Amino acid sequence: KASKQSKKLRVMFSASSGSGKTYGALLVAYGLCGDWNKICVIDTERDSASLYSDLGDYSTISLSAPYTPERYIECIKAAETAGFDVIIIDSITHEWASDGGCLDIVAKWGGAFRHWGSVTPRHNKFIDAILTSSSHVFCTVRRKEEYAISQGANGKTQIQKLGLGEIQRDGISYEMDLVFEITNSNHLAKASKDRTGIFVERPEFLLSTETGTELKNWASKGRSDLDDAMDLVRSVTSLEELKDI
Repeated sequence: KASKQSKKLRVMFSASSGSGKTYGALLVAYGLCGDWNKICVIDTERDSASLYSDLGDYSTISLSAPYTPERYIECIKAAETAGFDVIIIDSITHEWASDGGCLDIVAKWGGAFRHWGSVTPRHNKFIDAILTSSSHVFCTVRRKEEYAISQGANGKTQIQKLGLGEIQRDGISYEMDLVFEITNSNHLAKASKDRTGIFVERPEFLLSTETGTELKNWASKGRSDLDDAMDLVRSVTSLEELKDI
């Protein structure tokens, strides 16, 4: 029978520069784990995460160029090994579109389509490191205005504004449990994707520690690996069976 398991969350905070995605992610992370010492920020934004150090004693890993998928993975694994409950990657945009990121690697190799045959598996390993992490993983990502160019009935070129899109590989939001889109003007968040069901109908709101507490309550409900193990032990009818387990 299918049953909801207690799980580690994958949450994305999507916003343009200056919208407060780092600050919001920190508040939500604290509400989720309740201890600043259990939070680690992988900081690709020139140590900007340290600007909020007055909030609490969270840790940072400073990641500078080249922003290769492998260096991101190395930082994620280091934070896991250190036992952090929440890892904030601020931001994942650099892995895709900055010095040493996937687009840059392909461009330096000549920009041919065949080069993606080598780069895509490297990017996929980065995504897998996020999805299989033993910690909660929060990802911030930059957004930019997207446009489409078309030709109108009068033959003139028209530019249509499509809205804001994440600066990462297409489909990144599909991998997340929850995606918060934050507006630049008033720092309000809206869930554009929500597997938890908590924020689906909620109007725009300010991210806070209470947001993290709500996520904690949702994520902790359900069966854990320990619950499954205890059920297995209870089902044992003999010592020999227990040895087999």
